[in-house]
Amino acid sequence: MIRYLPFLIEIALLVYCLIDCIQTDVPRNLSKTTWVFVIILLPVVGGIAWLVAGRPERQAARNVPWPSTQTAGFPEYERPRTTSPDDDPDFLAGMRTSDDKHEKMLKDWEAQLRDREQQLKADEPRDQA
Repeated sequence: MIRYLPFLIEIALLVYCLIDCIQTDVPRNLSKTTWVFVIILLPVVGGIAWLVAGRPERQAARNVPWPSTQTAGFPEYERPRTTSPDDDPDFLAGMRTSDDKHEKMLKDWEAQLRDREQQLKADEPRDQA
């Protein structure tokens, strides 16, 4: 089993480097086609050469919530941070107003319901027992 390990490592390196090369937009030093041939024809050496000299240099990761590119960087100005709704006094005041309206509407409905119930009781025919 252990005698197959070098062969498996070679195949894994070949597959990884080939997929990485094909998915790369612009490799360093050689064209993409040349790199594919180097990786296939010289499996171990070509794979190591790809990892060392062919992969594009990684750019520093940018901590932004949107996918960024070279042309879409940070905005020229920094926008003021907005607060969450529960920290915004205007929003909370509006909620209190809408709650008051809601409470008044519920009280009106309850009063109308009581009036209807009283009217129905008054209109109900009395049982002759």
